[in-house]
Amino acid sequence: MSQGQLLARCWAGALGLLITGTPALAAMQQQQQPPAPIERKDGQTPTIHVESRLVNVALNVVDETGAPVGGLTRDDFEIVEDGKPQKIAIFDRESTTPLEIVIAIDASGSVLGDEHLEIQAAKKFVQSILRPQDGIDVMSFADDVTELVSFTNDERRIESGLGRIAHGDATALYDAIYLASQRLGETPTKEGQRRVVVLITDGENTTRHGGYDSALEQAERAGAMVYSLIIVPIEADAGRNTGGEHALIQMARDTGGKYYYVEDKHDLAPAFAHVSDDLRTQYTLGYYAPQQGGDLSGLRHIEIRMKDPALRAKYKLRYRTAYYGNR
Repeated sequence: MSQGQLLARCWAGALGLLITGTPALAAMQQQQQPPAPIERKDGQTPTIHVESRLVNVALNVVDETGAPVGGLTRDDFEIVEDGKPQKIAIFDRESTTPLEIVIAIDASGSVLGDEHLEIQAAKKFVQSILRPQDGIDVMSFADDVTELVSFTNDERRIESGLGRIAHGDATALYDAIYLASQRLGETPTKEGQRRVVVLITDGENTTRHGGYDSALEQAERAGAMVYSLIIVPIEADAGRNTGGEHALIQMARDTGGKYYYVEDKHDLAPAFAHVSDDLRTQYTLGYYAPQQGGDLSGLRHIEIRMKDPALRAKYKLRYRTAYYGNR
């Protein structure tokens, strides 16, 4: 056996000890680990991702009451990247652009209390949102992250996947966001495409595989909007994880998504309906990323403004504020 083969076996043996829960794992739990790989259940292989310099930005415009504002045109907006104006190459105001959505369901014991209501609410969401040009991926997460259905617009496959959710004890929340965003980043870039992660969770992360920063970065690299349906206990519950809630709220703001509180499982269906309405009333703007010194990598900041100062003061815009050039 060569020296390289011997080293490879040593590393494999060490990894096996960590995975199987030996004392080595307890020692490593004090350090944040990279996200665990997705366990795929339907035998599908990942889609090859083709790089593109096209930057798609989904935009919600609301008035002072929070109602969506329609009828705006390309000429009403301007886009700035890192302080430099950009030409709007794509504009859609009827939300006909394709959607790629990952539905990620928290299957830990603290959340999955009434599985029937959660699955039915998710099915209704799929029925309301899915069109021929869209794709939906289904994941569940507890001790680890499981991909139940890879991207498809076959409603029967999606419903079948929702029926295969397995319970667990821990909550790998940030792994789920990271891996859902990673899968979205593997989808081919289409003109005007919108990428979305929809989470059902209480906001608590109990594993040390990944963290908030890495999850947010991966969402930004994929251009994914994170929508969180945050299931909370009674408001006065001392065990409520407000830190986890605030983390999801901040992630929604940074990625252009949104969050909704769900205090009763019967409110899940209305919360999903809000997500559907929000996606259906979006504008989509696209521009081609400027090449900076021959390097497309690095974090870049986006600002979208109304050209008219009167409209700028009147309406509120919501969109992702940054992306990574090297995605």
